[in-house]
Amino acid sequence: MSKTLGRALVAVLLLLAGTLVAAAPAQAVATTPALTNIRTGLNPGFDRIVLDLSAGTVPGTLSYQLVDELTADPSGEIVWLTGEYFINVSAFALVAHDANGNPTYTGPQKFRTRNLANVMAVALTGDFEAHTSIGIGVRTRTAVNVFTLTAPNRVVIDVAH
Repeated sequence: MSKTLGRALVAVLLLLAGTLVAAAPAQAVATTPALTNIRTGLNPGFDRIVLDLSAGTVPGTLSYQLVDELTADPSGEIVWLTGEYFINVSAFALVAHDANGNPTYTGPQKFRTRNLANVMAVALTGDFEAHTSIGIGVRTRTAVNVFTLTAPNRVVIDVAH
């Protein structure tokens, strides 16, 4: 291979590599959704809590734990909530604030749910480093199901009666 042809080939490869590197961030950008509302509803056999989210990628990690007490994230202080037992639900990546630190969920930080069979109260217990947690006070320990739905984005928490 001649020197000129080799240089031309290297130049083309560098140009292609630069194009691929420039295009990769645009395709890899994933936006973290923000919590915008918390709704509750009574259904046959279960109480439902819905966390409405803004546009973006739905949280990739959802988990829940039955706990003796709820704590605020990141302070670790006890969150007092009505209930005999407690469920801590956490979602990553999900925030409850905008880029300027202003809350995107402007509803009550905790509220009672008098119209539900098992769920007695709900609280926003954490919003730290794209990790949002919700505390739920219940009458009885029972089955819990946590999942996401899209169009529109939301996290759904079903608590059996």
